[in-house]
Amino acid sequence: MEIKTFGIIGAGQMGNGIAQIAAMSGIDIIMNDIKQEFVERGINTITKNLSRRVDKGKMSAEDKDAVLGRIKTSVDLKDMANAGFVVEAAIENEAIKFEIFKSLDTICRPDVILATNTSSIPIGRIAAQTNRPEKVVGMHFMNPVPVMKLVEVIRGLETSDETFQTTWDLSIKLGKTPAEANDYPGFIANRILLPMLNEAVYCLYHGVGSREDIDTVMKLGMNHPMGPLALADLIGLDTCLAIMETLYDGFKDSKYRPCPLLRKYVEAGRLGRKTGRGFYEY
Repeated sequence: MEIKTFGIIGAGQMGNGIAQIAAMSGIDIIMNDIKQEFVERGINTITKNLSRRVDKGKMSAEDKDAVLGRIKTSVDLKDMANAGFVVEAAIENEAIKFEIFKSLDTICRPDVILATNTSSIPIGRIAAQTNRPEKVVGMHFMNPVPVMKLVEVIRGLETSDETFQTTWDLSIKLGKTPAEANDYPGFIANRILLPMLNEAVYCLYHGVGSREDIDTVMKLGMNHPMGPLALADLIGLDTCLAIMETLYDGFKDSKYRPCPLLRKYVEAGRLGRKTGRGFYEY
């Protein structure tokens, strides 16, 4: 099944990253968000990313213009009626995602696959908001999307083989390496990663080490490219908290209990890079 028009819900760091790589692969894009300023910010980010590629000799100015020409912006969800495949990359909030999928189910053609970039919310729970659960699938990109090679493709209980295979093939067309995960809270990536980040926050909370020393130990001792506290800031502390809460609610296991310090930072608005302050200052 050839995807000619790719709809993306959300123009933030994940949404604009997905839009960029999809447009670079030759697919026409409809990038939607709730406000014009959000989609303009997304386009500005894509433009800056492509300009850097031109400056480094990785892309011609003509190719850059062609990529940008494939991206149409939208602030009306009804524009997704023209999409052949839709991925939702909105905030990691269950209620918001439910409303988006209910709306997409009525807007999009019955044959259109509805994918979600959720970091942790069970796919089956999202699929249940639609009348096409067999066409709902997880398509979890990693941040930053233009750089990271992985896409987790997650089967919900009702996800059909055709939906899974189409999503798998699309991931490859976008230049990514897909990995299959089954539908449990956190899937594979965040079920492993987020408890580690949460434990790093506990180390800071308990005074085991400073933020710099905690990150240095993991970078130099475990060969991680980025320390866990710096990575949490990059992801967004609100997103980290939301994922930990999903894991805790889903498994009812105390090992997934979010660190009180993580919650304290989020409540204070210290969300990481996007607000200029998290565990570090930016």
